[in-house]
Amino acid sequence: MKVLIADSIDEEGIDNLKEVAEVVVDTKISYEDLIKTINEYDGIIIRSRTKLTKDVIDKADNLKIIARAGVGVDNVDLNAATDKGIMVVNTAESTIITVAEHTMGLILAIARKISIADKSVKDGKWEKSKFLGSELRNKTLGVIGMGRIGSQVVRRCKAFEMDAVVYDPYLQEKVAEKMGIELTDLETVLKEADVITIHVPLTPQTKHLISKKELKIMKNTAFIVNCARGGIIDEDALYDGLKNAEISGVALDVYENEPPKDNKLLKLNNVVLTPHIAASTQEAQRDAAIIAADEVTQVFKGKTPKNVLNLPVVDQVTFQKLKPYFNLSEKLGKFISQFVKGKIETLEVVYCGELSEIENQEILTRTILKGVLSPVLNRLVNTINSFSIAKSRDINVIVGKQSNADTYDSIIRVKARTESDSFTIEGTQMYESRIIKINDYRLDVKPEKNMFLARYHDVPGSIGSIGSKLGEHDINVGVMQVGRDIKGGQAIMVLTVDNPVPADVIKDLEKLDNVYEAVAITL
Repeated sequence: MKVLIADSIDEEGIDNLKEVAEVVVDTKISYEDLIKTINEYDGIIIRSRTKLTKDVIDKADNLKIIARAGVGVDNVDLNAATDKGIMVVNTAESTIITVAEHTMGLILAIARKISIADKSVKDGKWEKSKFLGSELRNKTLGVIGMGRIGSQVVRRCKAFEMDAVVYDPYLQEKVAEKMGIELTDLETVLKEADVITIHVPLTPQTKHLISKKELKIMKNTAFIVNCARGGIIDEDALYDGLKNAEISGVALDVYENEPPKDNKLLKLNNVVLTPHIAASTQEAQRDAAIIAADEVTQVFKGKTPKNVLNLPVVDQVTFQKLKPYFNLSEKLGKFISQFVKGKIETLEVVYCGELSEIENQEILTRTILKGVLSPVLNRLVNTINSFSIAKSRDINVIVGKQSNADTYDSIIRVKARTESDSFTIEGTQMYESRIIKINDYRLDVKPEKNMFLARYHDVPGSIGSIGSKLGEHDINVGVMQVGRDIKGGQAIMVLTVDNPVPADVIKDLEKLDNVYEAVAITL
């Protein structure tokens, strides 16, 4: 077996790989030379410099695995690799401890005013009374997003004798109990926390999750730390909150615009800022190289690596039958995740018609789970780890088959149950993906990137008032589908729109007469 190291990685990873493969290190290989020689290799390890485009991957006739020694894979064409049957892996777990420790560093820096005190001393001053800090002991940590990094921060803060309250709408109570944390709502976290740390992905639902309203709820002695993604905090509102002493301070590693040139926060003293370096340590770089090498080794030994980002290995006959349903499956999962209320406890998947005749639909089930979990977790969810993540969150997955598919060749029916709600969606694949049923309402709509769903009272004027309100906010409608149970009863409207429907517009829509519910969906 032959492996190309196309970008610089730690020597320990290279040495490990040499035990099982012939290793070629060419960290300056050009794009043109890569296209010419990629067919010589069984594996390749890259970081961010090397771009594995479709043109490169199409020439990679012998390549079995692409390993990215880092978190993202923006420089890899995942679809091309999947179509070519090449596994793509990354090393996201290499940064968990690193980011958690950086978060702790920022917490201490802002609590004890370390960075501004450092600058003062270097300026030749001695202002001891100016830098009165606060202890962490007996304070309350508020965690927004209890994933792998959030849980590591909690462990470290408990060593400082801090209490912890957590907001994670997708984490169940019994899981939280096992972790020894108090699970509550966002408002309670904001009210009770002395330190708030953010560990959620940036999505339409989390953009400006912390804004004017949330800052006013917080203690004026509290401060915020964000090592997750820029844009989760409204920086204009944050600046005003700091200037008006609504909160005590903030520590940021990420920003809405990077680098944060001309950012008003740069002018404030109660702010600690670092240049998006939470994941940058020698150990993380070393671990990334070792993990990448281990993943390649697993493939060469005929085993499945644990961090596969695309599809698990299946026989080509089954793959070709299921391939048309991959996109539909993920979108059905994403739709459910953004619509159902509460923490999902049970997910029921039923394959109807011709799909039911296939012996194993596991890849589709994993893809549905990926769609359900991806919008709510600050970690990469893929078809390999989606089942284990669902299990860790006590989501019971039930899979069934039904020979009848009404007038369609095949249907995928997915039902999510929470403690207080349930939601069912059905889709099919013809010449394109279609959503054909939501709960008891029959529809026929293509799932697009930006969608809007409303439940309303089926009386004259309801549809017009919703359309008018969207028009007032310059939201252009592409396609509209409506369904109803009985004349004058409840009805449902599904729209495709050119741009996401903002949260404030959703609130305005829900205030309309006869509108029960309005939800923006991003697929």
